[in-house]
Amino acid sequence: MIKLRLLNAVAPAYFFMATVVTFILYFCLFIPTIFPGPDTTMRGSTTLHVLAFLFLMFNALGNYVMTIKYPAESANESAVPVCSPHCSDKVDAHYLLNGRHFCKLCKKVILKRDHHCFFTGNCIGNKNMRYFIMFCIYTSCTCLYSLVLGVAFLTVEYSISFENPLTFLTLLPLSTGYFFMGSISGLQLFLVLMLYVWLGIGLVCAGFCCQQVLLVARGQTWCQLQRGELVDTPSPWRSNLKDVFGTRWILGLILPVQTVEMSSQDAEEVKQD
Repeated sequence: MIKLRLLNAVAPAYFFMATVVTFILYFCLFIPTIFPGPDTTMRGSTTLHVLAFLFLMFNALGNYVMTIKYPAESANESAVPVCSPHCSDKVDAHYLLNGRHFCKLCKKVILKRDHHCFFTGNCIGNKNMRYFIMFCIYTSCTCLYSLVLGVAFLTVEYSISFENPLTFLTLLPLSTGYFFMGSISGLQLFLVLMLYVWLGIGLVCAGFCCQQVLLVARGQTWCQLQRGELVDTPSPWRSNLKDVFGTRWILGLILPVQTVEMSSQDAEEVKQD
């Protein structure tokens, strides 16, 4: 449990640090180097790239905040189950009834709990699933977009050719060796490390997002899947997606806003939070 609590504190700090570093690299290195020309055509391309980056980052951070702002816990329930002596520290929640779980990290009863997200520091459930999915989508897009610009920066600044696919695979080990031999600077090695960080986060978020969308379409949560539970009364996938994404789902694709109307009980719980 100590490891889980430590991860719950470190993961958000890692996310914000990676975000700040991405901002600095983008505006201080990538844009000035890739688009240095003062002509009108180059200025238009620069503006387009800056707007695209700010749009992706705004939605990633906006949905991140919404995921935290609309927690999945029930404010009207304070049941705290006693941990069994056989309960492993790796288990972060106790199953109660009717799709409810008591999260040992949040110390709250979670409605339709899917999982505990360490990067947001809270549980993902019926109230914040849409924001979490959109957070994963835009984080993946931001990371992969930054990866492309990072590769372009290395191509322009250091004349590195990426025509051979093996170039990217061997870039990190070769850069590490050259760094210890004194052939490249620490900044160059750091840029290469960030390429792999963006690639890893982008692919993980994309894969995790696909998994969550499939579970939502089936009307199932990750907790239910792990327990081998089947949905008692399966609903059509369109209805399941509508319950999570709402009727104004198109608006939710481009802006981190609330698209699902809360019931009176949910609204009362949010007020109490």
